[in-house]
Amino acid sequence: MKTDTLFFQLFQSFHTLLFELIDRPTSEAEGYKFSSVEIKEKAFRFDGIFMPESRDKPIFLAEVQFQPKENFYSEFLAEIFLYLNQYRPTQDWQAVAIFARQNCEPAPDRFCQELIASGRIKRVYLEDLRQETNSHGIEIIQLILASEKKAPKLARKLAEKVEQETNTELRDNIVEFIEAVLVYKFPKLSRQEVEAMFTHSDLKKTRVYQEAVQEGLQLGKQEGLQIGEQRGLQIGEQRGLVKGQSAMLQRQLTRKFGKISPSIKSKILKLSVAQLEDLADAIFDLQTSADLSAWIKKHLAR
Repeated sequence: MKTDTLFFQLFQSFHTLLFELIDRPTSEAEGYKFSSVEIKEKAFRFDGIFMPESRDKPIFLAEVQFQPKENFYSEFLAEIFLYLNQYRPTQDWQAVAIFARQNCEPAPDRFCQELIASGRIKRVYLEDLRQETNSHGIEIIQLILASEKKAPKLARKLAEKVEQETNTELRDNIVEFIEAVLVYKFPKLSRQEVEAMFTHSDLKKTRVYQEAVQEGLQLGKQEGLQIGEQRGLQIGEQRGLVKGQSAMLQRQLTRKFGKISPSIKSKILKLSVAQLEDLADAIFDLQTSADLSAWIKKHLAR
C-alpha cells in the first residue's frame, strides 16, 4: 500500500487529523497550512508539514512508516535538519513519527532518545487507535490497519455512517477514501468481492462522478440540436457514463500509483464503456504504472 500518498491525502482532507493523533486539541489546527516539502540536496520529502500562519505556534514535521526500516530515524533527522537549514523557519518545531505498529519502529539511538525525551520527537502508534470515534480521519486509518477479516465490516459501517453526513463534499471525499483503501488492501480480490464490501453503485453517487455524467449529458444535448434531440440525449447518456467511469478510475489509479501522466489520462478517455469496466476489474491485478500503461496500450490496439 502506498501509504505515503494516502496519508498525504488524509492530512490534506482532514486538517485536524495530526492533532488528534498527538493528543492535542483540534482547535490548535486552526491557523495551519498543510504541505509536503521536498528537501533538494538529498531529494527527501516529508509526508506532511503543518506550517503555522503565526510565529507563536510550532511547525509540525510528520513522517509515516508502515514497514520496519532500520535507518528510519537517521533519515528522518537528516530531513529535519536539512529542512531547518534550507528554509530557516522562525517558528519552533516538533517532529511526529507515525508508525503503523510498534514493531515498525527501530530502536532509537541515544541522540534520538534525547529528542524523544525532550518532546522534540513525538511518536504515534496507529495500532493503538481502537476505540470508537467520531473522527472520519481516524476511522479511515482504522480501516487501513484492519485485518482482511474485519475490514469488510468496518467499510460497511463507515459507509452507512457517512450516508448521514450532510456535507456532500465531505461525504464524497470519504466514500472515495474507503474505495481507495479497499483497492489497496485487497489487490487480489475480484471486483465482485470488493463490491460486496462497498458497492460500486455507492461510488456513482459521488460528486465527481455525477458532475462528469452531467457534463456528458450537456454535450449530448448540444449535438442533439444537429442530429435530433432524442439521439443527442442518447449520446449524452453514453458520454456521461464514459466520463463518470473515467473520472472514478483516474481517482482510483492516482491513489494506487501516485501521479498519472497526462498521456495516460488522455488514453483512458479513449477507452470504451466495456474497456473501462475491464480496467476497473484489472486494477486489482496491476502492480505498477508500467503495468497500467501496457494494459491500456494492449486494449486500445484492439
